[in-house]
Amino acid sequence: MDKCNWCEATGVVLGSGSVYWELPDGTKAIEILNTPTYSCESCGAVYQSDETVKQIEDQLFLISTANLNKTVDFQELMKMKRLLKRNYFDFS
Repeated sequence: MDKCNWCEATGVVLGSGSVYWELPDGTKAIEILNTPTYSCESCGAVYQSDETVKQIEDQLFLISTANLNKTVDFQELMKMKRLLKRNYFDFS
């Protein structure tokens, strides 16, 4: 990713950070640690790529969230056992 999604300046840095996400059923929000994150040195925006957002949303939709802790590491979340192989409700 060369340019910032917000200000289109160059100088975007890939790092990791914490994000907060509401579960698909709306029962609670969780903190996801060490999530791939882009930071713009020009405008100060911190955000996730569309691909990362889709990964998180799909995974939360496909796993059992009943016993999910309030805080989870991104890699740990992505490795959790899925109830379905893929998101059959995503028609994009």
